[in-house]
Amino acid sequence: MIRSERAADGAYRTVTLDRPEARNALTPDALDALEAAVVDADEPVVLLRGAGSAFCAGADLDVVADLDDPAAFAGHGQRVAESIATSDSVVVAGVDGAARGGGVELALACDLRVATPDATFAETGVAFGLFGAWGGTARLPRVVGEGAALDIALSARVVDAEEARELGLVSRVVPDPTDVAREVAENEPSALAAVKRLVRTGARGGETEAAERETFARLHAEHFGE
Repeated sequence: MIRSERAADGAYRTVTLDRPEARNALTPDALDALEAAVVDADEPVVLLRGAGSAFCAGADLDVVADLDDPAAFAGHGQRVAESIATSDSVVVAGVDGAARGGGVELALACDLRVATPDATFAETGVAFGLFGAWGGTARLPRVVGEGAALDIALSARVVDAEEARELGLVSRVVPDPTDVAREVAENEPSALAAVKRLVRTGARGGETEAAERETFARLHAEHFGE
């Protein structure tokens, strides 16, 4: 269900949700495999994609219907999303086709989100009497603002690629997300990791000025010191 492949030149790794017959819906086992594939990656950049016509339909609804411990399942998804957000690699979500529910939440956990013109996004949980509980209620307003987040989460409406770009849900609309992964991977890995860590800390209200100074000095010594 999860494929992990290193680019021929070793610049980045592609992690693919590979269950196209179910629109790449995620089971607990698939969540664990996804977490391992991202966290264990040695490459400075990871591109997260979906096989077939969808990025990810979110949680497998057959699994959701039979949950004995819904809170544990929500916590499982939250842990995987946080592992993606805090991984050493820069993680690029390359959304091509539909991202729904948990698929949107996985994309939100990534450092960069880019979409093809065929990408669409929707938080459809309210249509089933649920909501996105893999960190979406926290990450979505941080990314698009409270008003837009409530609009998306309460309406269950479909957002196309261009609107997603206008809202800041994705940074670019591109023909091939691989190009973005390769562009990022052309940069110095230690600087990529430092920027990711500092921006993530600042976005959560952490103090970054001192850490920024110290990290800049460390990188300068590594690359320009005698």
